[in-house]
Formats: sequence, structure tokens, C-alpha cells
Amino acid sequence: MTVSMISEHASGQRWYVVYTLPQRESLALSHLERQSFDCFLPRRLKTVRHARKHRTILAPLFPRYLFASLDIDVDRWRSINGTVGVARLIMANEHPLAVPDGVVESLIAATGNAGGVQFEEFLKVGQKVRINAGPFTDVIATLDRLDDRGRVEVLLQIMNASVRTRIPRGWIEPSS
Repeated sequence: MTVSMISEHASGQRWYVVYTLPQRESLALSHLERQSFDCFLPRRLKTVRHARKHRTILAPLFPRYLFASLDIDVDRWRSINGTVGVARLIMANEHPLAVPDGVVESLIAATGNAGGVQFEEFLKVGQKVRINAGPFTDVIATLDRLDDRGRVEVLLQIMNASVRTRIPRGWIEPSS
């Protein structure tokens, strides 16, 4: 499902949270889309290390969660619970619990061409950021400079010294 198709909501449509089986977000997404549900799985760039090799992949931003657009008065939403890869819909009082308005829409708007959520509008020079891809994965750094070419400069604290390094903008996210 394309992002432009997902963001166009009919009246009564709301976003709901689907809880998936471990590492089955993509499988659940494909099976839900086959059933004609509009879904969105926010992803981010992540570096995976295995056997001394590094590779950057698109990983779920919220592991085990994806979003489905439903009109609970019209859609057959109970079938979602029986879908391959789905554990259950997040419920409240025997009905699916809606995501607050604007949350999923802002994630869709922040999704770049590569399919990953881009956090640059949340970034400010001087703030702490977490590097989520590349050789410095999971290192906390200080954002030093943003440029127009899609690169950022961060200050890393290595051996009691600040080291400036330039990395792609998609490799960082605000530190929590």
C-alpha cells in the first residue's frame, strides 16, 4: 500500500494498533493488505551485526506493532485477530483502541523515499542524538551541524576527547 493511498481517509476511518508476533511485522502487514486493510508499518534504518559483518536494513520503528486504518462500524475488524503474523488488536472495552489523531499521519509524513521514518524536523544543533546505523550504532552523540546535502556532523566522546564525524542524516534519531 502506498503512503499516499494510506493518508487519504474516508469519514469514520481511524488508525488502530495491531500487535504482531515477534519479528513478524512484515508478514502480518502483507496478510492484512491481502485482506484489503490499509496498513502502515513505520520503519527506520538499523545496522545489524552478524559474523563480523555489518549491514543496514529497514527495521520496524516500533517492534511488534503496526497500524491499521479501520472504520469499526463498517469493516470486519475481528478478522484481524486471526490473521497470520498478528497476535491481536490492542483493545479497550471490547473494541479496538484508536490511536490519537495526527500521530500516524505525522509518521507517514516523516517517511522518506527509502521507506524509513526521517527525524530531521525534530533535530536541533546541540541536542543529544542516538546513531542508529553504521559503525557507531547505539552510540549517543551531540549534533554539531546539519547541512543541505543530507549529512550531519556529530561530536562523539571517544577516549576523553570530542571527535567530529560526518554521517548520513538518516542514521540519527533524537535520544530519549
